[in-house]
Amino acid sequence: MSCRVSVSPVRLRVAVAASDDASQSRLAAFVAECGHELVELSAAPDAILSDGAADGVAPASAVAVGGLDEEFAGRLPADAGTAQIDAALRAVAAGLTVRAPDPQGGNFGELAEEPPVPLTAREIEVLSALGSGLSNKAAARRLGISPHTVKFHIESLFRKLGASTRAEAVAKGLKRQIVEF
Repeated sequence: MSCRVSVSPVRLRVAVAASDDASQSRLAAFVAECGHELVELSAAPDAILSDGAADGVAPASAVAVGGLDEEFAGRLPADAGTAQIDAALRAVAAGLTVRAPDPQGGNFGELAEEPPVPLTAREIEVLSALGSGLSNKAAARRLGISPHTVKFHIESLFRKLGASTRAEAVAKGLKRQIVEF
């Protein structure tokens, strides 16, 4: 076991809940390998790492390794590595749901959707102006740039967000939580 990739320097407080001592030790080793603090269930942990068979686990904040229970916020295969477990614990602690890819449906490398292309700070400002209903000219005045530059950024936004209209770009920006109104 090796946690080669550190996603974030934040150290989580993680409790371990397992059905037997061997599983408890194995899961505790994963927690230690990733540099998280091992705490008791009663200590209000950020996340719980479980073998999926332990009783008394709050499924909304737990990652089950090898468990089949759909109730768990995180569910990974029994052969999940330390980096996967670390990422799942961080995601569940942030309130996200984690599921391993369907073995018959391919793997993450075969996802149909391309990963999102990051926007520049200026593109985010232009997207925000679009969301406020500003014309190119008004957005240019607000941002201190030319209307031609605003048009250039809008074209770039359309391409990066996969949008064909201003409204669609704003909707996709809201969905990706790039902008808020």
